[in-house]
Amino acid sequence: MSIFAVSYTYNDDVATRDEARPSHRDFLRGLNADGIVRASGPVDNGGAALIIVEAESVQAVETLLDADPFATRGLIAERTVRGWDVVIGGLAE
Repeated sequence: MSIFAVSYTYNDDVATRDEARPSHRDFLRGLNADGIVRASGPVDNGGAALIIVEAESVQAVETLLDADPFATRGLIAERTVRGWDVVIGGLAE
């Protein structure tokens, strides 16, 4: 398994994002409980997010996060998935 850093940049539809946030967080909490999402949280005053994911490939991460309620509701303007070679800290192998 590999570690990936995923960044979301949200669109400007704050009202819909606020409405979808509980289901978005429930989705990520479920993945965290399964050991897939290792950490997640907003950045840039809530206009974006960083998600740390453990998975087999970039494609696996993309497929998994396509089911995020923020994604299914069209709230993510840009998503970037990058492999992350962690060398220091709790995620380092």
